Amino acid sequence: MQAIYLKFYLTEKQKHGDQLLYNWLLDHAKQNGISGGSVFRSIAGFGRHGSLHAETFIELGGELPIQVEFILDSQQAEQFLATLRSYKLNIRYVSYPVNSGVV
Repeated sequence: MQAIYLKFYLTEKQKHGDQLLYNWLLDHAKQNGISGGSVFRSIAGFGRHGSLHAETFIELGGELPIQVEFILDSQQAEQFLATLRSYKLNIRYVSYPVNSGVV
């Protein structure tokens, strides 16, 4: 099946309201009928501001990179992105076509 892979990049302490943003994204996706999503915590990374964050004893401030990803059909992806834009979240994402299935 042709699908869209949608991945968001954020940090572990980013919030939307009083909820961690990665949890909010998962909840919002579920409420919008998306059948699944995953969150991955990185061990190191830097973003558009150029600050390097790595998993060390000193890095206790919650700035490690987080990736939230979904595999969905193109219509779901367009609708999900449109609703997220209305919240003005200012988070980077990538999307690209993938083949998806179950074996």
